[in-house]
Amino acid sequence: MTDRPHSALLTVDTHIDIPWPDRGDFTQDTDYRHVDLPKLRRGGIAAACLVAYVGQGATDPATHAAISRQALAMLDAINRGVEGGPARICPLAADIEAAFHEDITAIVPAVENGYAMGEDLSLLAQFRARGARYMTLTHNGHNALADSARPMAALNDPEIRHGGLSGLGREAIAEMNRLGLMVDISHTARSTMMQAVRLSRSPVLATHSCVRALCDHPRNLDDEQLDALRDCDGVVHITAVDAFLRPREVRAQRPVSVADYVDHIDYVAARIGVRHVGISSDFDGGGTIEGWRDAAQSRSLTAELHRRGYDHDQIAAIWGGNFLRVLRAAEAIATA
Repeated sequence: MTDRPHSALLTVDTHIDIPWPDRGDFTQDTDYRHVDLPKLRRGGIAAACLVAYVGQGATDPATHAAISRQALAMLDAINRGVEGGPARICPLAADIEAAFHEDITAIVPAVENGYAMGEDLSLLAQFRARGARYMTLTHNGHNALADSARPMAALNDPEIRHGGLSGLGREAIAEMNRLGLMVDISHTARSTMMQAVRLSRSPVLATHSCVRALCDHPRNLDDEQLDALRDCDGVVHITAVDAFLRPREVRAQRPVSVADYVDHIDYVAARIGVRHVGISSDFDGGGTIEGWRDAAQSRSLTAELHRRGYDHDQIAAIWGGNFLRVLRAAEAIATA
């Protein structure tokens, strides 16, 4: 295939971690980051969600305060990072589209792990003021908002802490809806996810998850969860973490590839429709597969989607249109 079809796509990678502490190197062509601005542009990625990720730890007030300060500092670093390059912060769907037409790389900040807000709902508005457009409710380990798909023995987690969302978690979702922060259910327990779908007034999304029917991992979504995403008009963005794409016995025999990745897209499209599947890498947070080792290789996904018979409109929806639809729905709820 030629480069033209990929270049015509408004492509969105919905989950990319940033290094921390910040190195001030986002606009440089580094040999140690999977994602920087030159790689995004070589790979034809129009928009990238850069996340302020905080790992789960203790839930006492002092630790919560320290983690919240870190998350805010990380969002500030994301905002600073676009300086000096053909990129800008784009918190709205219309901003992303305008940047694409101007050949400017759109950067969408986000927060991974509701632990970042501790028990202080006012921090959600501070995240939003720094351009954040979604928050992942949990990471590995339960937090004050909700149960995680992966309780952590090192944190003395019980198998179930809240039975899904806590009371604070329910308040957080209401506040996120009010602010236009999309609710990301990647990493959450099944109970948390299903409750969030019912509670959120705007569609929820999984910004970096895979299909449990193809790889039985607690981080992946089962068929009922996929159906719930369809019913709320949400999206699951398949992620390039090999352990979520293929079981251990397969990975022991061969590298996980772009073909394995697109198998997950095929499964979601067949079960709940092309409207409900998207793309994420989780680069610099564990994502990397054969054929998609960094952002510069992103055209390989488009080539595989073409090979499997997806047409241009379907690929455009998968690569970014579905994410923009959910973002617009969140914006509409916030201003209603």
